[in-house]
Amino acid sequence: MRSDRQPADTLPRDWLDLASKEMKGGDPASLVWHTPEGIPIKPVYTADDLDELEHLGSLPGHAPFTRGPKATMYAGRPWTIRQYAGFSTAEESNRFYRQALAGGQKGLSVAFDLATHRGYDSDHPRVVGDVGKAGVAIDSVEDMKILFDGIPLDEMSVSMTMNGAVIPVLAAFIVAGEEQGVERAKLSGTIQNDILKEFMVRNTYIYPPEPSMRIVADIIDYTAREMPRYNSISISGYHIQEAGSTIVQELAFTLADGREYVRAALAKGMDVDAFAGRLSFFFNMGMNFFMEAAKLRAARCLWSRIMKDLGASERSQMLRTHCQTSGVSLQEQDPYNNIVRTAYEAMSAALGGTQSLHTNSFDEAIALPTDFSARIARNTQLILQHETGVTNVVDPLAGSYYVESLTGALIDEAWALMEEIEELGGMTDAINKGMPKARIEEAAAQKQARIDRGDEVIVGVNKYNRNAQDPIEVRDIDNAAVRDAQVARLNRIRKTRDPDAHARSLANLEDVARSGEGNILEAAVEAARTRATVGEISWAMEQAWGRHVADVVTIEGVYEDGWAEDSNFVRSRESLAAFAERLGRKPRILVVKMGQDGHDRGAKVIASAFTDLGFDVTVGPLFETPAEAADLAVEHDVDIVGVSSHAAGHKTLAPMLLAELANRDAADKIVICGGVIPSQDYDFLKDAGVKAIFGPGTNIPKAAESLIGLLKEQLRGRNR
Repeated sequence: MRSDRQPADTLPRDWLDLASKEMKGGDPASLVWHTPEGIPIKPVYTADDLDELEHLGSLPGHAPFTRGPKATMYAGRPWTIRQYAGFSTAEESNRFYRQALAGGQKGLSVAFDLATHRGYDSDHPRVVGDVGKAGVAIDSVEDMKILFDGIPLDEMSVSMTMNGAVIPVLAAFIVAGEEQGVERAKLSGTIQNDILKEFMVRNTYIYPPEPSMRIVADIIDYTAREMPRYNSISISGYHIQEAGSTIVQELAFTLADGREYVRAALAKGMDVDAFAGRLSFFFNMGMNFFMEAAKLRAARCLWSRIMKDLGASERSQMLRTHCQTSGVSLQEQDPYNNIVRTAYEAMSAALGGTQSLHTNSFDEAIALPTDFSARIARNTQLILQHETGVTNVVDPLAGSYYVESLTGALIDEAWALMEEIEELGGMTDAINKGMPKARIEEAAAQKQARIDRGDEVIVGVNKYNRNAQDPIEVRDIDNAAVRDAQVARLNRIRKTRDPDAHARSLANLEDVARSGEGNILEAAVEAARTRATVGEISWAMEQAWGRHVADVVTIEGVYEDGWAEDSNFVRSRESLAAFAERLGRKPRILVVKMGQDGHDRGAKVIASAFTDLGFDVTVGPLFETPAEAADLAVEHDVDIVGVSSHAAGHKTLAPMLLAELANRDAADKIVICGGVIPSQDYDFLKDAGVKAIFGPGTNIPKAAESLIGLLKEQLRGRNR
């Protein structure tokens, strides 16, 4: 914090006297609340709280840009309405995009399926359950051309969330534009290209950190030369907060990533002002309303400081950001509440000064959004822009005693964490040492403990619950049909392309990767023209660099510390201890992620909590096949296999796992599923042999009690 004063010492005397009377002699200082970061939040703020705040004084459009990157902000032009979308085939996603653009959307944000993210073609055996799920399947230039059919790429800004397979995807986009008649200099939009975040949280990486950083720098270099309207990187804090970080951690780790990317570009001999204007950011907007708005203001101030230190001009110190409302705040229980949550989060983003915004659909805690839910999400932004008046004033929160004080606190706390990263050698070294990932996982476990304990209220989940849930329509993707269509197109491409030109282009790409000479993206564009596929381009680079495999590390004691002597936790632990004594050992559980879904927050929180409760927990590596998961279950002789699902592959992968266990004479092992699973799929999974399903918002001690019941039932069956 910027001051050594205790928050109670800064409360005004007149207010303290009156508050004490209203509290009938109670201590008003007890009303001070501490955020998860430890920042004290007082019940009242005054002008005295603005003393010594360094970020005050500038106008919008001037460094350090705390009040906004543009002088007129929304009074001149409102933020861009984007919706992050993609599913099934390129044809289906193209239809959805056209419909959204007709409904008032102003820019496209493409969601790719996990097979594409991880650099696999749709016919690869490791992605059987991933094709077309949680994003659109893109295997080649031909898919990319279909995706944007009828959408003029010289007029439409296209944002693509892609990091691991960023080279083949961007190359395919460039060639698709060329073949639509749009030269690459006229393409506008953003490629995420933020690989450091993947090593921290989302895990859709392909190559080790060092060559991955070369990819980032080569894309910055290529786009600076060839694509002046295209943003070469979107430095993302979104998935950092989704993984469970605090707001300070999201802010500090995101900006530290950005600093690392700028240094990588400078190391290639680039002029900072030649590329800085094409860098953008991507932040999460959660439910701490004023703190999220203050976060965007603090981010702009901090980025200006960082870029000034790196020799950038004032214009190059400007931070521009896209925001997305929180996915993890969405709940399966009482899902229409999510519409309200998203509206508040969107308002917070607007008051904080975002340049573009995606609003999540209310059903995304359950499945991919339907046309109905996506329309509500899009209209949330239209109503905000046209009916609330928030666009009439530049930075309406400026001068707020509370918001300005909070902005200053976030600046100080985030800078202190960034300095800690510098002492470790920078963000790449910090990630290699595991510091950011460990901090985030600790914060996630602490948050889950607060929710399970009821200290952090979530309406409809741990308070004001309904006995019955309203059924809602969900979008269901026929994974097998999508995969068949993609494989058929891949086969046609392979039969009709020039084999010699194709082979030469891939050999050249591998040589550029291996030698360190030349530009990776430039070589990949040539390969894409010969109809080399996403998987083939990725494999050529993998031949040179290998594929990264992360160490599996879990934390212990954090969840237990959060619960202290809570009666529900103590009861669950005692019940498990009694069963373990009867069994003669701790019950064993394997927590496994199958397919190419790298979101491991839920799996890590469960592993930490169940360890603290008394289970013997094994966490499998990411990206397992059902056969590999079954082998691991047999090797560790577990009693329970817990499948963590986030990417809609459960209907394909869970039955495959059950079949693989049966093939190994291990059908007696209890298989359970948790994560984003529509209730409509519960009967399908149970008919397949899944014994229990735990959706978002599940209370962990209660889940443990359920598992103890299943284990007792299994033991009784063995003893009959």
